Amino acid sequence: MSQTETSPSHIDVRIVPPGQRHPRIFAMANALPVGDAFTIINDHDPKPLNYQLQAEYPGQFSWTYLESGPEVWRVKLGRQAAA
Repeated sequence: MSQTETSPSHIDVRIVPPGQRHPRIFAMANALPVGDAFTIINDHDPKPLNYQLQAEYPGQFSWTYLESGPEVWRVKLGRQAAA
């Protein structure tokens, strides 16, 4: 998997204002080329984000927990298919 200028390797949403978290993650996800991924770092389980992502973009993204709390959650979000 290559990381390009348009697909940074991670986003730490703990430092992003709550109202900007989902829009930033969705923008990063939509910019991913097929086969690329980035890591979301959060202070709680971002499961609702996964539900929203799968509802709006079914089958396009993978979701893999790398760390599951209790203080830090890290999820690898990958692009599996084009829009």
